[in-house]
Amino acid sequence: MSKIATQLRPVCQSQYYGRRGMTRFVSRYPDADLRIAKDGEYVKVTGVVTCGNFPLESSFQRVPRCVYTSSCLYEYRGWDSKAANTQHRRFTWGLRSIERHAVDFYISDFQSGLRALVKIGYGARLIPYVDEAVVIDINPENKDMSPEFLRWIRERNLSSDDRIMRLKEGYIKEGNTVSVIGVVQRNDNVLMIVPPPEPFNTGCQWGKCLLPTSLDGLVLRCEDTSNGDVIPV
Repeated sequence: MSKIATQLRPVCQSQYYGRRGMTRFVSRYPDADLRIAKDGEYVKVTGVVTCGNFPLESSFQRVPRCVYTSSCLYEYRGWDSKAANTQHRRFTWGLRSIERHAVDFYISDFQSGLRALVKIGYGARLIPYVDEAVVIDINPENKDMSPEFLRWIRERNLSSDDRIMRLKEGYIKEGNTVSVIGVVQRNDNVLMIVPPPEPFNTGCQWGKCLLPTSLDGLVLRCEDTSNGDVIPV
């Protein structure tokens, strides 16, 4: 298993619009046919996920047989409340904690019907664009009514105090449809999609609101995989 992101990062509008531009870029990038794709070719493949030998489980909702999971804890900062990170402004939500994990999985390509091994575990460079959904909202009045949330923050040595918090979770599980952009690698009749050896430049995409961007890793895109219902407490 590979933890692919642990660094605290504030969420801002520039990141939001950059993400929107990148997801448009991924959705409009043409799908390749793996039957004729050459070894070392940079391709996009869209298909259905099948787990490998070591599936994941999402940390809060305990969703089984996942190949990618993310959990993001946000805090709302009022006038007198604490900042979630060094760049957290008052009267906004700030990112306090983030966990992302990924493992290798198989993708069944819609174009060719072939199955390829996607190498995103074991420290592989990964750029995930996976939608997350709010799973629980917590404030000082209701925090004791969710033992699952209290367990979750205790396991991570996080304090709750009198904070207003929101937990978002995202995941890709077996059976979901995903798109991956990476490099074809054929090794002893095993077809793989691996991270590119060097960054790929998107060029300027004015129609997609995307400035030239360097993609240093395998791109993984999945939409609306999580249950969008907020857990009532």
